[in-house]
Amino acid sequence: MARVVKVFRTLRNNWKKSTFAVCVLSYGGHWLYGIHCDSVLRKEACLAARKFGRQQIAPQERLRKATVILNPAACSGKANKLFEKNAAPILHLAGVEITIIKTDYEGQAKKLMELMEQTDVLIVAGGDGTLQEVVTGLLRRPDQDTVCNTPIGFIPLGSRNSLSPSLHLLSDNKVKDITSATLSILKGETVPLDVLQIKGEKDQPVFALTGLRWGAFRDVAATISKYWYLGPLKTNAAHWLSTLREWPLVREVSVSYLAPSLRPPDLPPQKPPRPNLLYRIMRRLKNHWYPPVEEPPKVEEPEQWKEEHLSTLELFIQTHNKNPVERRINDSLMICAEPDNFTVGEYITVGSKKEEDPAVFTKDSTKLEASACQLQLPEGAAGFYSIDNEEYEAMPVEVRLLPRKLRFFISAERREQLLSQMQ
Repeated sequence: MARVVKVFRTLRNNWKKSTFAVCVLSYGGHWLYGIHCDSVLRKEACLAARKFGRQQIAPQERLRKATVILNPAACSGKANKLFEKNAAPILHLAGVEITIIKTDYEGQAKKLMELMEQTDVLIVAGGDGTLQEVVTGLLRRPDQDTVCNTPIGFIPLGSRNSLSPSLHLLSDNKVKDITSATLSILKGETVPLDVLQIKGEKDQPVFALTGLRWGAFRDVAATISKYWYLGPLKTNAAHWLSTLREWPLVREVSVSYLAPSLRPPDLPPQKPPRPNLLYRIMRRLKNHWYPPVEEPPKVEEPEQWKEEHLSTLELFIQTHNKNPVERRINDSLMICAEPDNFTVGEYITVGSKKEEDPAVFTKDSTKLEASACQLQLPEGAAGFYSIDNEEYEAMPVEVRLLPRKLRFFISAERREQLLSQMQ
């Protein structure tokens, strides 16, 4: 008992050192526990991948080939280490023959897609920028109709991974997100995603999976990182300071758009069985004796463009990829415009919400469904677009929807969650 009293007396007399030691030990224990949890997650994922690797294949079959486009600069230069530690072992244990191609500079992924050979699976390991470059390079190819049948896997390694919530269950653990995304590629369940084709007057088209954003909220979002020293107040501070420089932040834009098109029925997952020989012979004889009457070609009606002039704080042209399993009547993109009568307080509040999710809109916003649209900016209008969080100079553009153009791997758990939210 005397020894315990002596220890407490020593701690009380040296309370500064004791407090520092407790903080260091607490932080060290938390750090070591996090490393242990990450190791457990990797081990469980590798055990699941080993089951795929032990599956027997027929003698004439070959190993699946996967091409990985890896951006080592993503996640502040940590992407290469994250991939090698968390995703690569899973792919190797599953028996996948992988070819890793690392990008060296911005825009290189577009050029790599032009030279990519045929592969069974295309894996994008990076963030929004890498994914947008890969999709753009893929759809610029002359044989895009063929290569678009290649399923695409997305491993979220960037600072921004806007598409990841649509495909995977997200958590606060980076290792868990990476291993879950990699395992979903092995399981093979895919979902079709819409693509936006954004074409200016001169440049080649750019393709997006999320959307095109233009306006005051976008401009402020690009400057928030400059106020890092304000901590959790940086978002509100950035919006408030922008109102001091200029107010109101209203943008004028003329939007021409086409009505949405009806969605055709989905094709059956399997081909119907081939009719028997007698039926095929009778059908050929019937077509020979009574040839079918050819219908005259349908005259295509001219496109009926509607035009609206919008006064808004922000315009967002987006796909429906936020919930890719939703059954929709029309194939359409969404044109969303915020009202222009915000007060300064409302502007700061809405801006904070949009920083977490840019697709959040107020109840008074204007929403239009269309299959294509054209943006005409007023003369002298400057600024930038955000196309899948990548910055492009603002100019008059035409945006067209390419419905269900690409197929991405999705986790079964996320699909079930999205379906349950619709019920």
